[in-house]
Amino acid sequence: MGAAPAQKLEMTTRRVGKMGWSRTLGLLAKGRNINPETLLATDYLNHFNEVVMLIELACDMPDCVEDVAAWEPLSYQEHFRRSTFAAKELAILAYENSPPKFRDPFDAIVEQADAVALKAAKELTEAVGDGENMDAEKVAHLANTHAATLRRLVDMASGIINGHGIRTHQEDIDAILEDEAGDDGISQDEIDAMFG
Repeated sequence: MGAAPAQKLEMTTRRVGKMGWSRTLGLLAKGRNINPETLLATDYLNHFNEVVMLIELACDMPDCVEDVAAWEPLSYQEHFRRSTFAAKELAILAYENSPPKFRDPFDAIVEQADAVALKAAKELTEAVGDGENMDAEKVAHLANTHAATLRRLVDMASGIINGHGIRTHQEDIDAILEDEAGDDGISQDEIDAMFG
């Protein structure tokens, strides 16, 4: 009886970050401010809470608009690379392996929040102008509208992070985004995908 023919080993490739060890990562995440089910951390939302605070300050302190304009979107990974979060490497790895049912709607909401924050910066900068002919009422309206929209999006993202999903009805999301519609608004298909 001769030697068995060598079996050809098939190489499989995984998408970067998709180890398939979500259960193991969930165990590692316990007690580290990373949700063990969703593998997402609420610390990332501090990035948006910062810009919400700056937008709200613009109502009374138009000079804060410069700080709003200086704010830049940061990816989840970049936020944690720059942060002092104790388990930042684990947070990045966990995010990259977060189950699609959590990560996909989370990423869609983050994308919309980025667009709203950038739109707020542009519109507030234009409304403040050089400060001499500023329409304070318009600045306050823009600041309040954009801050409220961002707060709602942050609440939705927090719900996903904490494993509650999106606990908002379609009509509520439409209402939230109504004032933000336009070229940079979220599409109906993207909203529907959050619920699919």
